[in-house]
Amino acid sequence: MATDKNRATAAAILPLVGGAGNITSVAHCMTRLRLGLRDRSLVQHEALKALPAVLGVVEDETYQIVLGPGTVARVTPEFEALVEEERQAAPAAEPVPATGAAPAPGAPDAPAATADELAAQGAALRAERKAKNATPFKLFLRRIANIFVPLIPALIGCGIIAGLNGLLTNLHWLPGVVPALTAVTSGFMSLIAVFVGYNTAKEFGGTPVLGGAVAAIIVFPGVANIDAFGQKLAPGQGGVLGALGAAVLAVYVEKWCRKWVPEALDVLVTPTLTVLVSGLVTIFGLMYVAGEIATAIGDFANWLLSNGGAGAGFVLGGLFLPLVMLGLHQALIPIHTTLIEQQGYTVLLPILAMAGAGQVGAAMAVYFRLPRNGSIRRTIKSALPAGFLGVGEPLIYGVSLPLGRPFITACVGGAFGGGFVGLFNQLGDAVGSTAIGPSGWALFPLLDGNKGMGQMIVVYAGGLLVGYLVGFVATYYFGFTKTMLTELNVETETDSVADGLTPAAAPDAPATPGAPAAPAAPGGDAQPARV
Repeated sequence: MATDKNRATAAAILPLVGGAGNITSVAHCMTRLRLGLRDRSLVQHEALKALPAVLGVVEDETYQIVLGPGTVARVTPEFEALVEEERQAAPAAEPVPATGAAPAPGAPDAPAATADELAAQGAALRAERKAKNATPFKLFLRRIANIFVPLIPALIGCGIIAGLNGLLTNLHWLPGVVPALTAVTSGFMSLIAVFVGYNTAKEFGGTPVLGGAVAAIIVFPGVANIDAFGQKLAPGQGGVLGALGAAVLAVYVEKWCRKWVPEALDVLVTPTLTVLVSGLVTIFGLMYVAGEIATAIGDFANWLLSNGGAGAGFVLGGLFLPLVMLGLHQALIPIHTTLIEQQGYTVLLPILAMAGAGQVGAAMAVYFRLPRNGSIRRTIKSALPAGFLGVGEPLIYGVSLPLGRPFITACVGGAFGGGFVGLFNQLGDAVGSTAIGPSGWALFPLLDGNKGMGQMIVVYAGGLLVGYLVGFVATYYFGFTKTMLTELNVETETDSVADGLTPAAAPDAPATPGAPAAPAAPGGDAQPARV
C-alpha cells in the first residue's frame, strides 16, 4: 500500500512539471525532490502545491518540491521509474504544456480556502531571495552545500547507532555487540574525507573518482611516515577541509590536462598527473594547512561557548533564521562536519535549532491572535507538525515572513532558546549533535555531549521550551499592530463559502497590505513554500 501511495504521488507530480520530456535531472535531499527542468514555464505551480503530499515548492537552481523527510526518499525512485517509462513509451514526445492541462490527481476542481495573501507575499519573498542569492559568493556556498548534503543520511544513521552504542556501553549491556556497533559507526567517519573528495570533484566538474582518490591520501595510515613542515603527518589530518581543497585542486589539474594533453595519451597521462600533482600538494601542503584551520575551528567553538556561551547562543539562535534567508547558513555545513569529525558532535547545531523553536512559538501565537481567519489558521495547523520536527520553512514562508513582525519575534524566541542552551555550555554541560540535518524533536536521538544522555536531553528540551514560550509571548504581544489585527482577524471569503455561502454573498476580506489582488491559489488549506 505504501508503494502504491508513493507511486501515486510521483504520478501526480510528473505531468505538473511538464512530463518526462521536461526533466533533465532527478535527485533528492533530506526533504525535497530536486528536478532539473528544460522549461520552467511548463510547470503548473499552483496545481503542484495543491497536491496533498506536497508541502511547498522552491524555485532555485533546481526546481525543488518539498515532500518531507522519509517521504521524499520513497517518492524519488518511483518518480525516476515513471520518467524512464514515459521516455521509453514516447521518446520523441514533447513536454506537456502547462496551459489547459487537466488538474492533478487529488487536486480540487476549484480554488479552495487558502491563505492566499500570505502565499502571494511568500512567493514574492522567495523570488526576491533567489535574486539576492545569485551572487558569486552565495553560489559558491551553494556548491559547498551540494557537496555535504548527500552525506547527511549516513551521518544521521551512524550518529543514531553511535548514540545507541554509547548507551549500551554505559549500561554494560550486550558487550559482544558493542565492538560491532563501533565498527558500523566508525567506518563511515573514518572515510568521510573520501566521500567529500568524490562529491567535490563531481560538483566542480571533474572526474569524481579522481577527487576521491586524492582525498583518500588524507586518511591513509602510511602518511604517518611522512615529514611535512618539520613534523610527522597524522592520518586524517586536515579532515574534510583538506579533502575539499585536494579535490578542487585535482579538478583544476585534470581540466588543465584535458586542454593540453593529446587525445591519444589522455587516458594514461591525465589521471596520472591529476593524482600525482594533487597528491603531492596535498601531502606537503594542504594536509598541514587544513589541519591547522580545522583545529582552530574546534578550539574557537569550544572557547566561544565556554567563555560566552549564553551571549553567543543568544546571537546565534537569533540570527539563524535571517542567515537562512540570506543563504549564508550553508557556510556552517563544513564547520559542523569538521566539529563532528574532531569531537564526535557539533556544539553549534543544538543552539541553531532553537531558531525553529522560536518559529513554532510565533506560529502558535499567530493562530490564537487571529481566531476568525480560518485560512491562516489552517495553514498553521498543517505546517505545525513539520515545525515541531524541525522543518520550519512552511511556517516561515507561509506565515511569519509575509506578516513581517512575527518573523522578528520568532527570531527573538530563537535567541532566548539559543541563550539557554549556550548558558549550559558555559557552565560545562556541552550539548552537541552527532549529525547535521535534523532539528526540533528529530534531534533528540542524535544528542551527545560531555555529560550523560539524560542531562543532554534535559538541556536541549529546556531550550526548546524556552524558544516556544518566548516566541509565543513575543509574537502574541508584539507581533501585530492594531491595523494588522483589524485587517487580518476577519472571516475570509473562502471561509464563508465553506460555511455554505455563495461567493457573491460571502463577506469581503481585506487584503494583506502589499499583497497583490489575485484569486486564491487552487489547492488545499495551506500552500506554504520551503527554503
